[in-house]
Amino acid sequence: MNIELFTRRSLQRCVLVAAVLFGASSPALAAQASANANANAPILVLNSLNADVSVIDPITFTEIKRVPVGKEPHHLYLTPDEKSVMVANAEGDSITFLDPKTAAVQRTMTGILDPYHLRFSPDMKWFVTAANRLNHVDIYRWERKGEEFKLHLVKRIPAGKTPSHIAIDSKSKIAYITLQDSHELTAIELETQKRLWTIKVGKTPADLYLTPDDKTLLIGLTGAAEVEAYDLSSGKAVLKTRIPTGKGAHAFRSQGDKRHVFVSNRTANTVSRIDWKTLKVVDTYRTPAGPDCMEMMADGKTLLVTTRWAGKLSVIDLEKKAVVKQIPVGKSPHGVWTLNHASRD
Repeated sequence: MNIELFTRRSLQRCVLVAAVLFGASSPALAAQASANANANAPILVLNSLNADVSVIDPITFTEIKRVPVGKEPHHLYLTPDEKSVMVANAEGDSITFLDPKTAAVQRTMTGILDPYHLRFSPDMKWFVTAANRLNHVDIYRWERKGEEFKLHLVKRIPAGKTPSHIAIDSKSKIAYITLQDSHELTAIELETQKRLWTIKVGKTPADLYLTPDDKTLLIGLTGAAEVEAYDLSSGKAVLKTRIPTGKGAHAFRSQGDKRHVFVSNRTANTVSRIDWKTLKVVDTYRTPAGPDCMEMMADGKTLLVTTRWAGKLSVIDLEKKAVVKQIPVGKSPHGVWTLNHASRD
């Protein structure tokens, strides 16, 4: 028996029981109970070339099973009701729904063409996918009926070459999409599905990070060694500065402290920590073998990074500023996610 695992989960059960008995008069205890409940939620890693998901135990940091999904799963996203994790299978033209607490398959939605990247609007009204190989952006309307929901395609919008990543503003009005091989950024109004503008940006733009105030948009330039920062306060995107990070700047993940965001530099084999208020790099972490997608755990000190070329999940201890574990997963691991994550702000 794993004594550490048994002890930790026993303590979590005790906190949950206490919250049930005293939660009405102790909000702090109830919040702690919720956090501890999520602590047991599995870590999910998408293995793009295996068409499956590695399920990682968050206590022992070991792979406990594989869940088959569709071809080329790249990114994943939690549904607004927090009852399902949507795994977007780009080449499989499907979305697999997993239970975020058990990783059990709930259902598969077919006929979603090339869902490479995906995002919900904060108001739960719109669902947007970027078709990386088919060069279009799809805007769906989310319809909720009791415990069931449906996605209705409202409009398919032709895009430039290789639509890559999506960011949606906090007011659920505008979707920003990078066009990887056109070296462009485009903005689409969700209510009208009209393109507002398209501008040229740096080489091979990939992921986006929109600051919580909707004023600054960061773009990772995979074909360069920097992040571009754009001012959106005027309604258009105006370049503010370029932030040197490392070659192959690609994916973002907020630290959850309303101040810092991480960017993975695939070619440089580093992760940079950016202060998005000053637009400066404040820390750099060595990360081997093509760091890609990231997840910031709720403890505020553990950063998970998929290492694309080594088939592993790397665990960075931010206090030690070092990789402290590497967990073997499948081929070409891309997206990583857990319910036990830090705030996205």
